[in-house]
Amino acid sequence: MYARLPHYDRTSLTPGIVHIGLGNFHRAHMAVYLDDLFALGLGHDWAILGAGVRAPDAAMRKALKDQDCLSTVIELDPSGKTARRIGAMIDFLPVQNDNAALIAAMSRPEIRIVSLTVTEGGYFINPATGTFDPADPAIVADAPNPHRTAFGAIVAALKARRAMEIPPFTVMSCDNLPGNGHVTRAAVCGLARLSDPALADWIEANVAFPNGMVDRITPATGPRERALAAQFGLADDPVPVTCEPFRQWVVEDHFPQGRPPLEKVGVTFTPHVHAFEMMKIRILNGGHATIAYPGGLMDIEYVHEAMANPLIRGFLDRVEREEIIPYVPPVPETDISAYYGLIVQRFSNPEVADTERRLCLDGSNRQPKFIVPSIRDALAAGGSVAGLALVSALWCRYCYGETDSGAPIAPNDPNWDALQALARQAKADPMVWLSQRTIYGDLADDPRFAHAFTDALTRLWRDGTARVLSAYIAG
Repeated sequence: MYARLPHYDRTSLTPGIVHIGLGNFHRAHMAVYLDDLFALGLGHDWAILGAGVRAPDAAMRKALKDQDCLSTVIELDPSGKTARRIGAMIDFLPVQNDNAALIAAMSRPEIRIVSLTVTEGGYFINPATGTFDPADPAIVADAPNPHRTAFGAIVAALKARRAMEIPPFTVMSCDNLPGNGHVTRAAVCGLARLSDPALADWIEANVAFPNGMVDRITPATGPRERALAAQFGLADDPVPVTCEPFRQWVVEDHFPQGRPPLEKVGVTFTPHVHAFEMMKIRILNGGHATIAYPGGLMDIEYVHEAMANPLIRGFLDRVEREEIIPYVPPVPETDISAYYGLIVQRFSNPEVADTERRLCLDGSNRQPKFIVPSIRDALAAGGSVAGLALVSALWCRYCYGETDSGAPIAPNDPNWDALQALARQAKADPMVWLSQRTIYGDLADDPRFAHAFTDALTRLWRDGTARVLSAYIAG
């Protein structure tokens, strides 16, 4: 078996996009769509210049530069794996503390889009308010002369383009965030306003920040993924990407300086991104959270193994059908029940070998986005929140740092120490956990949710995960 090479002349490509954050998701998603487009002979002036703003990005730069910026993407279809080399990126800019090379590249007139995958937690959002946080230490440090953070570099480049009378690029988030365009706009304009209100006004008036919904399951790279690459003759690639066959990208068509014709390769351009986004975040990401923590507590390693467990699968089905899906608004030309069926199929794919630990990662950032909104909608409608409260209690129990069998759970959240301290107090007093206003807001004040959470956590400690799931499924 050998990996398929790009079906176009890479020497014909010229840059039109700077992309910040060359992690697995970007290389299995946006870069693949562009690779497909280039193979049709279209959009060759939209190649990617890769970039990073964190010190660890330098290692990715070296790995990709050493292989001519080609990325290995292995699709894990149960009917047979395939591999391809993605050639959409033609250079990776130097990773520098002052981001000088990045700012210079974004200032070039041929760059018409700057895109980002900097993770859901990389947008400096205050969890309590859901808005940009000017008090974040990284923002405070960048505010006097923005250039150190990704958003600071964008501000600096937009400032330079304004001075040179070059039209501004479009800023496109490809991260899994509700209203990711609005969130990105808030970060860029919020940071600019701290030092240059006039520049912030100009950005708000002239720069486009389209919203988009992105979807593809891409496990972390480890020994298994490198071994798979070796099977395709790429044993020397240290950073191969594996992914499921499914992918989806839905974007607002708001690109004043033009865009690649990505509708030719399956991208959906629509003004209804929010509907697609809510469906995906509530059903898929909420579903991931639902199966993550019981699997982690029951010492289950892989997601497909969790889906094969009748208790976890039954728990997911009931929570989704009774407490999540009823509050998801209609989506154009989409059968939401069929969409959930596709999600179950995707979660159950054994070839992906996605881990429960990856799904459990960063709950303090993900729970407010993927679970809490469903709780609020269910409460507002007078519906049950017993299952969603149990999801939250399972997360609390997981953060205690020990599975039901007594095995230790290694830290798995940027705020792990604080979470673990609260989880240990909550064993005796569950309401301590709900005191996290940055996560739950005023939900602790709602007796329906507070009672359901307290009951769930108490029973988890008394009976264990399996018995609690069994009781919930039985009603």
